[in-house]
Formats: sequence, C-alpha cells, structure tokens
Amino acid sequence: MRVAITSRIYRPEPSAASLFLGAVADDLTARGDEVVVLTARLPRGVKPLDSVEEVRTFPAVRDRQGYIRGYVPYLSFDIPLAFRLLFLRRPDVVFLEPPPTTGVVVRVICALRRIPYVYDAADIWSDAADQATGSRLVIRVLRAMERFGMRGARRLVAISQGVVYRARALGVERPIEVTGFGADTSAFTPDASVPVEPVFVYAGSYSPWHGADALAEAFAIFSRDHPGYRLRFIGNGSEREVIEQRAAEAGVADSVDFVAAVPAEDLLPHLNGAVATLATLRPNTAYEYAFTTKAYSSLAAGCPVLFAGPGPTSRFIAEANTHVRAGIACDYDVTQIAAAMSRLAEERLSSEERDDLGRWTAAEHSLAVVASRVSDTIAEVAAEAGGR
Repeated sequence: MRVAITSRIYRPEPSAASLFLGAVADDLTARGDEVVVLTARLPRGVKPLDSVEEVRTFPAVRDRQGYIRGYVPYLSFDIPLAFRLLFLRRPDVVFLEPPPTTGVVVRVICALRRIPYVYDAADIWSDAADQATGSRLVIRVLRAMERFGMRGARRLVAISQGVVYRARALGVERPIEVTGFGADTSAFTPDASVPVEPVFVYAGSYSPWHGADALAEAFAIFSRDHPGYRLRFIGNGSEREVIEQRAAEAGVADSVDFVAAVPAEDLLPHLNGAVATLATLRPNTAYEYAFTTKAYSSLAAGCPVLFAGPGPTSRFIAEANTHVRAGIACDYDVTQIAAAMSRLAEERLSSEERDDLGRWTAAEHSLAVVASRVSDTIAEVAAEAGGR
C-alpha cells in the first residue's frame, strides 16, 4: 500500500514524535509498503538522513529556538500542506500527526479526495493549551478543531487509556487503538564506557503543564548536602525564563545548564552519564492523565528516572521497579523531589544494574513493537477502504 505521513516535525529533528513517526515509517517500508512523508524543512544546520521512505519538505516559520510552535508557525506549515496533500499522488491512507490545525487540513482534503486517515492521538492538545493560556475563546476554538480532526479519522491510535478517556469526553466515537509508546532501543542503549557524573538531566520540552520549574528549587535543597552536582535541561519550551528565575532565586543558577534539543545519538551520552533523568507533571490540571514518554528513552539507556507528579507514569515506574531498579516516583513537592535526588545520588546504579535496566526496557518497551501495532492499524484501515 501507499501511505502518506503528514507531520510538521520528522527525523532527524530531535523529538519524541520524530522518533515515533520514523519507527512507523521503518516498519511500513520493511513490510514492502511505499511511504511518503510531508513535513517541514529541517532547521538550519540539521542534515537530512538517508532513508528508504520519500521525505518531502517545505519551508515553515520557526520560533527563536528553531521549533515550529505557535499559531503562525503552525499555519505556515498547514496552509501549504493543504495544497501538497491535494496534489499528491493518491495514497491508500494518510497517517496524521497533530497539532489540531493539521487535523483540520487533513480531514478537509481527505474528504475531498475520499482518502481514509488515521489520527495519532499522542495527547490532547487542547488540554495542554489550557495550561498555557487564560483565553477561553482560544481553548474553545482549539477544542473544536481538535474534535473536528479526530472525528473525521477512520481510526485513532493513542498512547494510553487516559488519552482514550479524554477523547471520548470530547465526543470522539471513532475506534481508538491503544498502542502505547516505547523507546528507540536501536538508538538508546547502556554504555558502561561512559562515566557517570554528578548531574541530573531533564530531556524534553518544558511547558507550563510540565511544571519543571519545581526542579530548580528542589535541586537547591538537594545541593545543600550534595555540592558539585549540576542540573541540565536539554530541549526547549516556553518555561525557560521561569526556570531560570526559580534557579536564580534559589541561588543555584550557576549550577543549572540549558542545552538545545539534540538528536538521539547526541542525547545518548548525556543519559549514559547522568545519575538519573527527571520528569515532572504539574497536578490539579486537566492534563493529569498524560504519560511522560521521555522516561522510556532514559530507561533504555540504562538511566533511572525520577518522576514527580500524578498520572500513569508513577504506576509505570512502580511496576518497573518490581523487575529492575527503574527509579523513583514521588508527589509534585520540592521536598520530596529533593529527597529522591539524594537517594538516587547516594544509591547509584552499578554498571551491571544499568545494563539490566536497558535490556529489560528493550525487551518490554521497544518502539519497534509499538510501531508495528500502528502499522497494523494503518493496514487495516487501508484494507477496509479498499473493500468498499
């Protein structure tokens, strides 16, 4: 079959979505399917990869951090996408990666061309936006667009049952397959040759609903008895200035680093050399059902995770700890986070334990397995459409 993937972000641009979509493309091409990816032109300085799938790019507006984020950047990708998809040689099925504006474009064009599409409901964008803006009008419009895009899909794939519940609450009645999420275990593996240094790493985006600013204050408490450690943020997000301010107020600004998002091969040494990675989720929001997918890559690299907040990530770490030393889950509380940092620093995993952690993650939570489930759903939709 011929599959079109539409996404504003794709490999080698570093993000969880890029890794996920690339894995799906790899699985589809391995099955003998033809894949064309309609995406944005890569940021300056990022070189394209040699790949089996056909990747077609088009310029889009990026923010100061080089990311396609915000209303104007989204539209700069979605408006041209409408024409690109309209005149594309007809695919059997389209696989859609949000934001909701892309969902609107894909639904309209696919309806005109009578092409079925599968919607990747990795999370609910309007819930995330609810934490970033106080405008009820913006949220209502975004929810309407998201609902429109989801309802037009032949099927949806979701990372967790929590996303399914939220989609149903939005009035989405289409079939939803819970495929989960995993780590690219071909890219993230333990490496005993990399020395573990006194550093904690937060890898990924830091938006208001993440609440990563609490880590700065917790790190200050931890540093009183553990001098010489560093807190490193790798990625991007709208909360950088908030985090910097919290670090300055707590007196640890000189020990907090900010590094731009990097490809998996460049992120891996940071994970291999960290005492632990950090992940947070702010409580009392509409986004408490979210799963922090960055945990998978960390565990695959043999690096334990400290998670603070509500939701399914805590349950996941607790279950993982029955098999390996996966890390610590605690409440979203600076004192508890600091205590967890202390425990991880004082009870570091041995090289053998980090190897065990990586092997367990590869066996149980490989992104390749997840991609295969998504490919199955895409194939089923294409077969159903062809049989009508």
